[in-house]
Amino acid sequence: MAYPDMPSATGVRRHAVVGAPLLCDAREHGLTGDGTTNDQPALAALVDRLGDAYAADRRARIIYCPPGVYSMRDSGTVWRTGVSLIGAGPGATRFVLGNSANRADPAPLAFYTAQLHGADRDRHLADCTFADFEIDGSGVASADYNPLAKGLGLQYVVRGVFRNLYIHHTAATGLGCDFLQDCLIDGVLVAGCGRLDNGTEMGGAGIGIGIGGWGSVERFNIINCSAVANATNGIFLELQQVGELRPRGIRIIGCHSQGNRFGISDWGANGLIVSACTMTGNLEAGFHVSAKGTTHTAGRGGILTDCIIDGNLRDGVSIGNTPGPYTIRGNRISGNGRYGYHQRSLGEPEAGVAEEIVIESNDFYGNSADAIRIDRPMQDVFLVGNRIRNNGRQWAPAMTGQGDSVRYSEKTVVDRTATWPNDGHRGKVVRVGRRIAVVAANDDTTLTLAPIRPDARSGWSADTPLPGTPYELPPSAPVRAGITINAAVDSATIRGNRIWDNRDPSTQNHGLWITERGSCVDCRVEDNDLAGNADGALRLDTPPVAGRWERNHGDDDST
Repeated sequence: MAYPDMPSATGVRRHAVVGAPLLCDAREHGLTGDGTTNDQPALAALVDRLGDAYAADRRARIIYCPPGVYSMRDSGTVWRTGVSLIGAGPGATRFVLGNSANRADPAPLAFYTAQLHGADRDRHLADCTFADFEIDGSGVASADYNPLAKGLGLQYVVRGVFRNLYIHHTAATGLGCDFLQDCLIDGVLVAGCGRLDNGTEMGGAGIGIGIGGWGSVERFNIINCSAVANATNGIFLELQQVGELRPRGIRIIGCHSQGNRFGISDWGANGLIVSACTMTGNLEAGFHVSAKGTTHTAGRGGILTDCIIDGNLRDGVSIGNTPGPYTIRGNRISGNGRYGYHQRSLGEPEAGVAEEIVIESNDFYGNSADAIRIDRPMQDVFLVGNRIRNNGRQWAPAMTGQGDSVRYSEKTVVDRTATWPNDGHRGKVVRVGRRIAVVAANDDTTLTLAPIRPDARSGWSADTPLPGTPYELPPSAPVRAGITINAAVDSATIRGNRIWDNRDPSTQNHGLWITERGSCVDCRVEDNDLAGNADGALRLDTPPVAGRWERNHGDDDST
């Protein structure tokens, strides 16, 4: 069988081109690594020389940069196929980016794009490795946000490897590469990237991979990476071109995403596998599926499994605008500031009925509101074998305070006279005049505030309030359920779930709640254990229509 995206066989010369060694010490080819000299022109010249040699003999070259600080100023280096860049390890080999003499240039360390350089399937980069070095992007600035102000920004890469890199404080995405085939991203730490992204711009992520350039299959893995405090996504995939197929073949395994706006996001893949990852402390959601990308195309057919999704400021798993299917299986989804799982409509294209969503064998506990919340029409959803306990932890009443007992810092509100229940205000917005902040956690006298944006020092929308200034905390939602149906749900299977609350006080009011806006038509609700919730097993503001409701323990009307 022929594969149209597979490079054709090419001849390889036994001997390298004379004068172009296979392994080059950068110090012997014009780079100084002294932290003062602009080493970018020497690097660009060396890359071009070795790229020409690769074109002549098909022998891949390696540039080795010994320990040092390599200043890369005022221009990015256009990369060439067959050329690799290797350092002595993050912290030892540092590339410091800057553009103080040319603010119009985004100055990535290396880039190669379709728009600027004619990259495409036939003019791709191949056999390039970037490993064992650090990229510091804190010196790049511009009046307007430029999505090319990345650490690495390559398009159409075949057999590429990105390993053991530390990329931090870039103006845009840290590692922002598109259209990868047979590539590996392994052990990359991205932190504080997207500095100049105000939250509405393209990119601004830690690791951002554009997809859809190679047809229906793109084979690459993102493994063992960490993304911390990046402006938008920690790690995300985004379909780049309208009308292109959503590609299969992508896996994100064993990664950690913390303190970003979104932890890991699927904005257009088909059958993405996310496994054994940790998503914690992200400001919007731990795992996110939506059509927020440039082509307004949501992911579908993915599998999220064996992950820890804990302590995110709003939702643990947020899925919107996908037509389905999607499978959420075997995860711990706990301690999130709103819902554990949220099926929602984001008001964008593909906002119709979501079909064949599977939520199976997950452990939901300690979330501030409902464990599972359905706010968008669904059909043939499967909620099977989940353990749902002790949710609805945001139960504290409205509260105000002022005067001598009240103090503020950049990330706390302290009221020495308060007696707040532990985490009873988590996820709420506290108001102090025109200032707002979001509560990440609380004990009896102290509210701990989430940063106003990733990597921010303060949680306040403006300056820190003066001592004694009045504050307001809103009331909690009066009803908090294990499973809440707040939209039209047809032909659902809700079976074998254990839904209860054994905490004191109990804050999960009901096992299953169908709201006035919700409906359950021709559903199969069977063999669930709903005993032990604060107010009752079921709350049916809209009675179910047809289907089967049988053998649900705790529901006296079930047979």
